[in-house]
Amino acid sequence: MTERDIPEQYLDGYASILKEVAATGRRLTRDEIASRRTLGERAAESGFGLRSLVSAHLSAARGAWPRGTDSADGALAAVQQVVDAFAEGYERAQRLAVRQEEAARREFIDDLLYGRSDLGRLAERAERFGLRLSHEHAVAVAGGAVVYDEGDPVPRQVERALISRFGDRSILLTTKDGRLLCIAPGHQSEVLTYFAKQAHAATDGGQVAIGRPQFGPGGVVQSYEEALSSLEIAERLGLDDPVLRAADLLVYPVLARDRQAMADLVHNTLGPLTAARGGAQPLLDTLTAYFDTGCVAAEAARRLSLSVRALTYRLERIHKLTGANPADPAHRYMLQTAVIGARLLDWPGDGFATG
Repeated sequence: MTERDIPEQYLDGYASILKEVAATGRRLTRDEIASRRTLGERAAESGFGLRSLVSAHLSAARGAWPRGTDSADGALAAVQQVVDAFAEGYERAQRLAVRQEEAARREFIDDLLYGRSDLGRLAERAERFGLRLSHEHAVAVAGGAVVYDEGDPVPRQVERALISRFGDRSILLTTKDGRLLCIAPGHQSEVLTYFAKQAHAATDGGQVAIGRPQFGPGGVVQSYEEALSSLEIAERLGLDDPVLRAADLLVYPVLARDRQAMADLVHNTLGPLTAARGGAQPLLDTLTAYFDTGCVAAEAARRLSLSVRALTYRLERIHKLTGANPADPAHRYMLQTAVIGARLLDWPGDGFATG
């Protein structure tokens, strides 16, 4: 858009102000400055670019420029005041529009993730942010050492990286409860993989979880909840993978679904370990390392900073106390499931209860 396309209404009174200032040498009045700000706000609200608007003011200044060198300084000062006031009003309107857009975006995210809006209306609002809720979407959530808000440098850095790599691909990046959140079409798994890489780096090693692709508005919520659940499971189990995929962790929610049954299994299978000298925790850590290394005693001993002989002694002690042999495939599944349950239920911590 050029200055010729700018309607005269945004230059209303400008030429007469210049002529009068040039003739009298006075500065602009408070009302004149206020009127320029108002015109700047209106121009911004109408969608005109600031560059074209400034160019139009300069063109108008040339047309109204006073003949004679004595008045040039005063006229230039007036042009500066007019453009400055006009730009101030323009920027004020832009800031207000940004705040309103951020508020609308935040309200949409809250309604989407908590299901607080009519689905038809929610789908209409989603298109404004590039999402088609009738399609499949997946959600990734990234946590860090600190909480993040939408305007913070870290979310902006990640968003710039995504836009630079993928452009406009119906991606929505925001924050929720102090975490970074990315919603992307379900068939574009490379987007969330790249988000995970960028978020992990930008948050100084923060863990990222990716929910499974799901259809519809309820699918976005489900994928989001899966990602949150994956982060919680990772914290409970001490999983340190930088990227967690809910599809790879489905066994854990299944195991934890019947909490009472899992608590009974943990109590009946591992309860005897509390009679060991030093309590159950060292022996539980031994089982955890043993199973995590695929029952390779040498690797498990290395992780625990033990000799293989000391590890073997611990395994024998576990066998004696529980009656279950970790090296016996017939007993291994029950013990390993109980160990997972112990980590999920914080056994033998104070929060554990059998009923």
